[in-house]
Amino acid sequence: MSISTRIESHLARTIERGRGGDAPARLSSALHYATAPGGARIRPTICTSVALACLDDRPALTDAAAVALELVHCASLVHDDMPCFDDADMRRGKPSVHRAFSEPLALLTGDSLIVMAFDTLARAAPQDPLRAVELIRILAARTGMPGGICAGQGWESEARIDLAAYHRAKTGALFVAATQMGAVAAGQEAEPWEELGQRIGEAFQVADDLRDALYDAEALGKPAGQDDLHGRPNAVAALGVDGAVGRLTDILGGAIASIPSCPGEASLAAMVRRYAEKLTPLTHRPARVGH
Repeated sequence: MSISTRIESHLARTIERGRGGDAPARLSSALHYATAPGGARIRPTICTSVALACLDDRPALTDAAAVALELVHCASLVHDDMPCFDDADMRRGKPSVHRAFSEPLALLTGDSLIVMAFDTLARAAPQDPLRAVELIRILAARTGMPGGICAGQGWESEARIDLAAYHRAKTGALFVAATQMGAVAAGQEAEPWEELGQRIGEAFQVADDLRDALYDAEALGKPAGQDDLHGRPNAVAALGVDGAVGRLTDILGGAIASIPSCPGEASLAAMVRRYAEKLTPLTHRPARVGH
């Protein structure tokens, strides 16, 4: 079974469980709408890839970790798009949840997805209780305060932004969770996998800044030019397009070098190179990354 199939099948089962019973119909529909069809599923793919590289001896725990990550990520997108934050009309090529269902239902959808994420990990705990507790702890730390995605959103309300802390929290946190949770699900220590997650997260942030500056809304599937519109700090404003592309290449090369020793080290390096091709804007791709 492919990684994509593993993720999609487990995610679909989890969402259907959350929509069961006497659930209100519109909120139930909003849960499905917010998660399917999905985006690239980058975070759960990284999580699963790390677990496979570490021999994946508890696949049910890996699947739960991957899906929990994606649920939190989807929740963050629902909340980010709301009028109190980005006020975005589109997400993944269709109306954002608050446009399709209303602001109250968007708020409840995001909240429900976060709760569902932790319920998913709790349900998988019999596979290995100690690993499951560590997975819950990691996801909680990278979701809330002081350094999770909630903190990242919070930085946008500050008069002065610590740019490094802002990027680590808003974008990097769930990538660190992805590498660490994949390792822990397979019985490895979390700490050695933090640097890889940080570097992938930093690369994704720079790539996102480039896409926001270079692509239009049709290509992005969401509003373009949001960094300029909201006055957010970004790599293109600081470095220019060519400088940002060079920075992205350097980060991805460092990510490959930071992969901890594991049975599937070569396959993880190949995964990072594939993401390098996807992340770098088409007109600015280097010949090779990590060599």
